[in-house]
Amino acid sequence: MFFLQTSKPYRSWPVDQIDRDIINGLQGGLEICERPYLEAAQRLGLSEDELIERLSSLLSQGVLTRIGPLFQIERMGGAFTLAALHAPAEQYEQVAQQVNAREQIAHNYAREHELNMWFVIATETPQEIDTVIARIERETGCSVFNFPKSREYFVELKLKA
Repeated sequence: MFFLQTSKPYRSWPVDQIDRDIINGLQGGLEICERPYLEAAQRLGLSEDELIERLSSLLSQGVLTRIGPLFQIERMGGAFTLAALHAPAEQYEQVAQQVNAREQIAHNYAREHELNMWFVIATETPQEIDTVIARIERETGCSVFNFPKSREYFVELKLKA
């Protein structure tokens, strides 16, 4: 499975129609072949160099934050968990920076809820989840709530850019 992760609401993207076509066209993934970007570029009516240049630009602008495969980490011995905490409004940005500084944080989102920061922790071993949570609590002074996966669902969510 292939993953395009965006960081901003689509209305704030500084993109043109070609960029939108790229985002929409690649949400289903890249072909597994010798030159996947060439194949995708041809499908989109672009050159391989233009596609790579535009993807690089979208990444550098923060429109996309990640392009890459999704793995079933549990099959590789690792673990994922969804976690949340309450960060006081006046410390929110500082707490977000502390959480995001950990290499195990896959993504982090603000929410309008008592638990106003939600993030995914990805670790090499299941035991490491508790260690990461303890470090975040120690560094931020915030209690972290762990919501481990109890059942897996496949939701093929594709949002039109």
